[in-house]
Amino acid sequence: MTQLEKACAISFKGEMKMELLEAIRQRHSVRSYLDKPIDTDVRNALCKYIDECNQEGNLHIQLIENEPQAFAKRLYHYGLFSNVKNYIALVGKEDATLNERCGYYGEKIVLKAQMLGLNSCWVGGTYKKIESVVNLKPDEKFLMIITIGYGENQGREHKYKKVKDLSIGYPELPDWFIKGVEAVAMAPSALNQHSYRFGFRDGKVYVKKGLGFALDTDIGIAKYHFEVASGKDSSIWE
Repeated sequence: MTQLEKACAISFKGEMKMELLEAIRQRHSVRSYLDKPIDTDVRNALCKYIDECNQEGNLHIQLIENEPQAFAKRLYHYGLFSNVKNYIALVGKEDATLNERCGYYGEKIVLKAQMLGLNSCWVGGTYKKIESVVNLKPDEKFLMIITIGYGENQGREHKYKKVKDLSIGYPELPDWFIKGVEAVAMAPSALNQHSYRFGFRDGKVYVKKGLGFALDTDIGIAKYHFEVASGKDSSIWE
């Protein structure tokens, strides 16, 4: 690779990081959607990215379109949904890492969708699984879904936890680590629990788990946010 090619690659990587950081800041959970199909070009770009994530993460994530039955009955008091007809089905071969991988790659897809002009919401349980519309192999699990489409609004920002509340050893931490945890604070989390703390030792980052619903999925989401904002890749994890 020539010096010019290296410089272009670095510049492109920097631009992508800025776009992802902006998507992290702008993206909020949206539960009410317009009755509008996903544009063809947007759909094609999203499906291509889902395929890339499936290949990299050894998953079987799928875009389900024009399927209104999963949210046909609003029986739940928390997080009522409106006009949901499209969603991402998080599917993969069941093992000890499935939940975290679904969180990590699901959030990659969520941020890609945000950059494509779509809105989304992670959903753990307030829906009906319509397994007949999902391509589910015998050794696979249908974990959860992410609603997706054009929102009636852009959602609303929540109050974020402080870095000191999500880290171990603050403030004696590297600047890149602090930037990573700042993005972790903006990560979606089941019931907004963020029941984890990030620490740093021997050049590696580790996550101390708390207690909570869908915690491994939450950690997968948070890890991707951390990587984006810190500028590190997956080799940073202990």
